[in-house]
Amino acid sequence: MTGRGKELLERLRTEVLVFDGAMGTMLFQAGLQSGACPELWNVERPEAVQDVHRAYFAAGSQLVETNSFGGTRLKLKAFGLEGRAHELNVHAARLARAVCPPGCYVAGSLGPTGHLPESFEPLGDTSAEVFYENFREQALALAEGGADILAIETMMVPDEAEIAVRAAKEATGLPVMCTMTFQWNRPKNQDRTMWGTSPAEAAKRLRESGADLVGCNCGDGGPDRVPAILSEMRGAAPGLLVAYPNAGIPRIEGTRTIYDLSPEGMAASVAPILAAGANILGACCGSTPEHIRRMADAIRRR
Repeated sequence: MTGRGKELLERLRTEVLVFDGAMGTMLFQAGLQSGACPELWNVERPEAVQDVHRAYFAAGSQLVETNSFGGTRLKLKAFGLEGRAHELNVHAARLARAVCPPGCYVAGSLGPTGHLPESFEPLGDTSAEVFYENFREQALALAEGGADILAIETMMVPDEAEIAVRAAKEATGLPVMCTMTFQWNRPKNQDRTMWGTSPAEAAKRLRESGADLVGCNCGDGGPDRVPAILSEMRGAAPGLLVAYPNAGIPRIEGTRTIYDLSPEGMAASVAPILAAGANILGACCGSTPEHIRRMADAIRRR
């Protein structure tokens, strides 16, 4: 484990660290077109990506995520860019590293591949070996670029998440956090992944796979569901927790996805999430540096 990674985990024992907000939301505001590859901006529009990182650090983020959410070969293949996976991920981490202030950290983002394990019959199309090699390649590239911790995020299939955690840990030795995305079943008042996994089961499996932090991000329940999810995880598998929910429940207007929760509204969610045990707290889809600024103020007041 690198010195910065070890330092980060030690700090989490005594303080809550502020994560960043949405990358995609900010890149779309900067001109990224729908259907384009965000990771390609790491080499074609690096200044725009760094502007996002700078804005979040200025707003109070102590960790920012690299622009590499879709950086596996499996995901990049849709754009004909699978052969550039190493390059795009290394650049993603270097861009964040170059603007990271002292005392702050870079989290290398690894998102789902969009494929299902072969065990998910009859829909599964990808072997465990292929998943492992994809995540291993991405993790190594992010570590080479200077990531301090690896953030496996927005996972819906626990099998894929477990493989990603193992690949990242075994390849790099960096700390790894892994977050699942949950949907809220209002009639039953339950949170489950798309494939029916509960927060308790997810936490157990991810910690057994080697994750240093577990938690939730994104999700259709917004920040209101986070305390229940984290409490269930903490009860089933104690340890460090991370959360970065959407800026409210999304709704569709024409071709746009709208998130209505204001920065003030996100700040109001901080107290119950911290009470549930969050050690790292930020925001996801629809959020901006102003959301993070208000959340950071609320975290520091506590």
